[in-house]
Amino acid sequence: MSKKLTALYGLKWNPFLPDVPTEALHVTPRIESFAWRLEQLCPQGGFACVHGEPGTGKSVTLRITEARLQTLPDVSVGVLSRPQAGLADFYRELGDIYRVKLNPHNRWSGTSALRQSWHTQIEQAGFRPVLLIDEAQETRSDVLSELRLLSSDKLDAKSLLTVVLCGDQRLKDKLRLPELLPIDSRIRVRLLLDAASRDDLAACLRFALTQAGCPTLMTPELCATVCEHAAGNYRVLMNLCHELLMAAAQREAPKLDEKLYFELFTPTQRPAPKPPGSRR
Repeated sequence: MSKKLTALYGLKWNPFLPDVPTEALHVTPRIESFAWRLEQLCPQGGFACVHGEPGTGKSVTLRITEARLQTLPDVSVGVLSRPQAGLADFYRELGDIYRVKLNPHNRWSGTSALRQSWHTQIEQAGFRPVLLIDEAQETRSDVLSELRLLSSDKLDAKSLLTVVLCGDQRLKDKLRLPELLPIDSRIRVRLLLDAASRDDLAACLRFALTQAGCPTLMTPELCATVCEHAAGNYRVLMNLCHELLMAAAQREAPKLDEKLYFELFTPTQRPAPKPPGSRR
């Protein structure tokens, strides 16, 4: 964050950017419930799913969930960074995440090595492996099917791995494909994120400003206005506020108010052109 923002407003970080600290992320009751249910799922293993439209808080939910799970003494959390990868790269990344040396071109050997590693973690060390997949709608169907078979144990009576799929509505549609119905039927914890209410947006905004160290950065009237125009979308809300903050910093304004909002976002009225032949 620039020194100018710190000097002008006393901010510890820009509260409107995606890379804020995890403790600055607003935890709604629904996210809290999802995280708790996922914690209960981890000892048994299985599939969980978060889905919703863009900007409704899916990745934020995954960040909060990851932070919660990492505090548990008996959980080992991994994040798949390339959900669009083919089977060979999928196995390479799993080997890197769980520190297992794999030959990606020998699927049987790779499956055996990973499963043996997970068995050892569970039985000897008491650790339960968890895999988080953001943008899971990009994951190939053969990779998802491989993941289901890889984690299944004792004729599907047990699961060696907890998998959290996170994606937009395309993920929901993909899981309805005939070849992926076995995964859809195994999802035991679900969270559907839809458009946020104005009250939810306002609570998120207040929390973000307080955590960043300047709860009075925006006037109450401006907070109400941006929440009204964000269309229930957290990303739109934060983008609007970021534009306002940059404009205010450029002008060295003491705070963000409605006047600044209307100056930035109200279309400029141009005089209507005069019809041909009219007198001046």
